[in-house]
Amino acid sequence: MSTTTTTQLEPAARVAEDHELSELGQTSRGQVLGQTPPAGGDVGPEEKKKLDRKTILKLTSAGFCFFVAGVNDGSIGALVPYVIREYGVNTAIVSSIYAASFLGWLLTALTNTHLAQFLDLGSMLALGASFQILSHALRAWKPPFPLYTLSFCLASLGQAFQDTHANTFVAGVGAAHRWLAFIHAMYMAGCLTGPFVATAVAARGETARWYLFYLFPLALGVVNLAWVLVAFRDSLSIRRKSSSSPSSSASSSSAGGPEGSRNKGALKLIRQTLGSREIWLISLFFFFFLGAVLTASGWVVEYLVVVRSGDLSKMGYVPVGFNGGAFLGRLLLAEPTYRLGERRMVCIYSILCVGLQLVFWLVPNIIAASVAISFLGFFSGPFFATGISVASKLFHPESRSTALAFLFVFAQIGGCLFPIVTGVIAAGSGVAVLQPILVSLLGATVISWLMVPKPKESGNAALHQE
Repeated sequence: MSTTTTTQLEPAARVAEDHELSELGQTSRGQVLGQTPPAGGDVGPEEKKKLDRKTILKLTSAGFCFFVAGVNDGSIGALVPYVIREYGVNTAIVSSIYAASFLGWLLTALTNTHLAQFLDLGSMLALGASFQILSHALRAWKPPFPLYTLSFCLASLGQAFQDTHANTFVAGVGAAHRWLAFIHAMYMAGCLTGPFVATAVAARGETARWYLFYLFPLALGVVNLAWVLVAFRDSLSIRRKSSSSPSSSASSSSAGGPEGSRNKGALKLIRQTLGSREIWLISLFFFFFLGAVLTASGWVVEYLVVVRSGDLSKMGYVPVGFNGGAFLGRLLLAEPTYRLGERRMVCIYSILCVGLQLVFWLVPNIIAASVAISFLGFFSGPFFATGISVASKLFHPESRSTALAFLFVFAQIGGCLFPIVTGVIAAGSGVAVLQPILVSLLGATVISWLMVPKPKESGNAALHQE
């Protein structure tokens, strides 16, 4: 028999309850800091006080996990020419790296909601960090090409667990648009760092030992895991089905026990999420945007070497311009984008990106191409964080983590499909096909963004008033 009390929870009690997942295993805004803050909006002094040291530690840990993911993703384009020459494969075969990455994200979409019934937030983040450590450990000794490819599946699986739950957590703090900009800027900081280190390692010496680069993300992965274990130690546990009334116990028994009840709840939540039009419309935007970004970053070095006759040891630094521009864009454009209107500003940025891509294509000069792709990165920088901010206002808190997991999967379909298609076409027609493909993808990004419903048009408008 329980008693009811109206006493306000003390701050220490609130901290202890941070990030308790809902009955369906999802993190809601109200569960992050004890009450529901405005969705991505400005907060008053009372709410700012709730960003205590423990919360700041968690936010910085979330940012670092994005940095580690960025180092991995940002290094692919710089290393692809070395992988092609080391293993003696063509562009179509090396595209299997992207297929393996997609497989990891797909596995996350299929397992995330079920695992979240049993693992708390900290446990999910630690699981993701562990998979990434394993993937980098497999690559650091120049394994056979099939095993090297498989390691990208493990890396994506780990990134997906961390990205999904870190995004869900950050979307629940006060002034979420700023913190989302921070963690996604950290991703681009990783993408900026990756090519620098990868090119420096691969170009050193007469014989390229490019695989030694993976010792760097391996070390970062260990730090990432340690940081998660410290920052999220209050949620490093296995969830237990809370006992409730006799009627609910009977219901659980008829459903096959607590585990059966949880699995049914997870399946119901997945069906509910995939049944909403919002998830499909906003996923189109991420599908084309990530497809354009990963196609550009994955093939730009090979394009400049083969089509523009660039020096391989120097062209590996060109993606640094794109990633550096995106890093600055995510830091400097986040606030103006939010203040001037997210929908309007992303449309303007998208049109500018199409123009810059045309300059890259039509001006046959490596310096002009490098400058154009750097500005393209700058103006496309806010896209991902802004998209997440808008998406968080479209879904109910209980389904937000599930929605984000599937959203990331759809994004990765584009991020894997279009680099693969580019590689397959390039195997027969040459890597020059990169340019028309990129212009088409950026144009589709503009159109798909216009199709994203406004929060007030969704069924969750009452939850997300700006």
